[in-house]
Amino acid sequence: MARNIEIKARIASVAALLPLVAGIADQGPFTLTQDDTFFQCPNGRLKLRAFSDNSGELIFYQRPDQTGPKTSFYRISPTDAPASLRDALTLAYGTIGRVRKQRTLFLVGRTRIHLDQVEGLGDFLELEVVLNDAESEAAGRAVADGLIAALDIRPEQLLATAYLDLLAEDRPSEDSVANPSRDDETPSA
Repeated sequence: MARNIEIKARIASVAALLPLVAGIADQGPFTLTQDDTFFQCPNGRLKLRAFSDNSGELIFYQRPDQTGPKTSFYRISPTDAPASLRDALTLAYGTIGRVRKQRTLFLVGRTRIHLDQVEGLGDFLELEVVLNDAESEAAGRAVADGLIAALDIRPEQLLATAYLDLLAEDRPSEDSVANPSRDDETPSA
């Protein structure tokens, strides 16, 4: 499988970071609208990314939930029928969530820099340093660390989990909705 070194960080705003990223980029900006549907998957994550009605990618990946640079193993399969594929995968596996975002993509050498505006969450930076087959993870981490420093990303901004997990944290659980707290009421006599 292909590999990259990833980091994800919460940022104050895409607009504020855009000039800094543009100043170090070799290519970009490229604007992408992405609609990711995640499916049940016992040994990693499986998502269908739709770009439009006739363009998308099925992406399987495995990576640890940890802050800072981490290795991600992935496989991407293009599709020209994302809606039909979403329906088939939903029937087969069930969905666990959906993430919609506007992404501004820049390329710095072999690194993809994403400035993401995620519906319901806010603004984020994501780096993906693409590794070749024989390259060490340490070499990719060094590139990621250099970009983190160049973009002035502080350790407390780094995130361990995916957007899907962050969205799930922001939603009340079904139990708390079904059984809201009654702390504000006094017991009846």
